[in-house]
Amino acid sequence: MDYIIAFLVGGAICALTQILLDKTKLMPGRVMVILVCTGVVLGAVGLYEPFAKWAGAGASVPLTGFGNVLFQGIKKSVDQEGFIGIFKGGFTASAVGISAALIFAYIASWIFNPKMKT
Repeated sequence: MDYIIAFLVGGAICALTQILLDKTKLMPGRVMVILVCTGVVLGAVGLYEPFAKWAGAGASVPLTGFGNVLFQGIKKSVDQEGFIGIFKGGFTASAVGISAALIFAYIASWIFNPKMKT
């Protein structure tokens, strides 16, 4: 049942994002920023954590989950180190995920031999 819930929640987030892209004139980069900021705001008001526990990977994998990770990292770092944590927390919280994405993308480029679009 956990897989079904994760699939449905992740699919709903992606479907709502696609509707936002299709029905507005917002550029994809701006929509991505909206998703990250939504995750930050929902994490700040305490709504994202219970939602993520219920939805599992369906809530933690999309960009809203990345925004929540940034917020949690900054919150933890500010509690431990004070003002400097505002600048440091987001980097330390998201470093592993970003590094993994870069490494796996680089490995995929070896396997699939990407080419520039013409």
